Amino acid sequence: MPKSDVVIIGSGLAALVAASRLCMDKNVIIFTKSNKRHSNSMLAQGGVASSVDQEDSWFSHYQDTLVAGCNHNEEDAVRQLVRNGPLYINEMIKCGMKFDRDNTGNLLLGHEGAHSYRRILHAGGDATGEALISFLLGRLKENCSIIEHHMAIDLIMDDGLCRGVNALDEDNNLVTYNADYVILATGGCGAIYEYTSNDSSVIGDGYAMAFRAGAELLDMEFVQFHPTLLKSNGLAVGLVSEAVRGEGAVLRLGNGLPIMEGIHPLLDLAPRDIVSRAIYNELKNGKDVFLDISMIQNFKERFPTISKLCSENGISIEEGKLPVVPGAHFMMGGIKVNEMSETNIPGLYAVGEVACTRVHGANRLASNSLLEGIVFANRLADSILDGNKPRINKNHDKLNVEQAPNYVEFFSKQDIQKLMMKHVGIVRNREGLEELIRQFEPHVHYKINSSWSKESISRMNMITTGWLIASSALRREESRGGHYREDIPIQKKEWIKKVIVRNRYEVVLS
Repeated sequence: MPKSDVVIIGSGLAALVAASRLCMDKNVIIFTKSNKRHSNSMLAQGGVASSVDQEDSWFSHYQDTLVAGCNHNEEDAVRQLVRNGPLYINEMIKCGMKFDRDNTGNLLLGHEGAHSYRRILHAGGDATGEALISFLLGRLKENCSIIEHHMAIDLIMDDGLCRGVNALDEDNNLVTYNADYVILATGGCGAIYEYTSNDSSVIGDGYAMAFRAGAELLDMEFVQFHPTLLKSNGLAVGLVSEAVRGEGAVLRLGNGLPIMEGIHPLLDLAPRDIVSRAIYNELKNGKDVFLDISMIQNFKERFPTISKLCSENGISIEEGKLPVVPGAHFMMGGIKVNEMSETNIPGLYAVGEVACTRVHGANRLASNSLLEGIVFANRLADSILDGNKPRINKNHDKLNVEQAPNYVEFFSKQDIQKLMMKHVGIVRNREGLEELIRQFEPHVHYKINSSWSKESISRMNMITTGWLIASSALRREESRGGHYREDIPIQKKEWIKKVIVRNRYEVVLS
């Protein structure tokens, strides 16, 4: 029964930032259900948004974030993000993190959609996430252990306090990890959709575990779909970074007509929800959409990861036309946390994409996700290192869920992904949302049975997360950002109510 000061579930950027700070003074255990390099952070191409240039300012970054988020953001959290971001970035650089620079030694800053300035830091061209993960892994100390291929299945609650987590090891044996602080850093849930940029392991485990323990979840209806996933043989095979459009690439139909003209003043660099819907509408009408990269010089040198992806899938860079399709990319909502990443469950923290800090609002500004992980993981570490202790909450109301049988027949993973794409995808309506809720809800009432296979538990978590998204989407009777209801027109007035999933399956407006 391993015991440590801190247990972190997940091995992406936010997990490693927190661990690299905490292991200076605490014993830390990180464990992950795959290997330590399987995460969305590793796949991140675009970079880190930060106002490090003298001509830029934190206030401009702040305004851009609010506009992209459709003014659904928590303004204080956004200020924390954009004002502290440059400080933490510069500290990483001092510690040896190498971002791309020009021949004179100045940082190379990219431009992405809805940003007013070039403020995107890159490493290795389009391999920023991989560079950050490698850098952080190298900063972990001896009192930080990384355990791979252990799957967290449920949080351990005692007297209203989260005291650890149960997991299955490589041989499906039940293992208990006890800790004074439990940090969920499990990433998002993109892989519950048929088309996604996410690692296949990212299926919403953290949301499902937190929900079963009685944590509040917020804004789960806001799922961002990335406009440009590379399409090959009817499948989405990887991400084509927004940085490509930042360098001038244009979305076109097969006949060469640009699709974004007349839709938004920023054209191909409009907010992602708008670009995704434009592509979706063309595909729905039976047309193919391509990203024209013919104007970008030295594409292979500038975008080596994308070039390799194209080569592996038989797509010629030289022809200058990349077939694309939108896919699930990022969850703006998640486990409700305060500015120090505390949940409503004492002893339980959430950081990174699994958390809802409300910095992204209804639609994430490009390249703010890595920055969010860096800033709020550092703030969480500061809080723990300052000696802040979880308080016992005997009034915590854990969910009443049914004891699960030894065997349950769930939907297949592929069926779940198709249903999510169909009913809770880029365009939604009441009929589709109610249909998905009807199919998924009977399974949401079960506790996890440790005798189940990891595959069954994974599908249970996918269904639970899908239910959370659909239930929240049904309650938000407007179109805003990543949540688009074709049966309800976009409202011009401000509509700031929050959709919260609470104990006993209450989906409420606050």
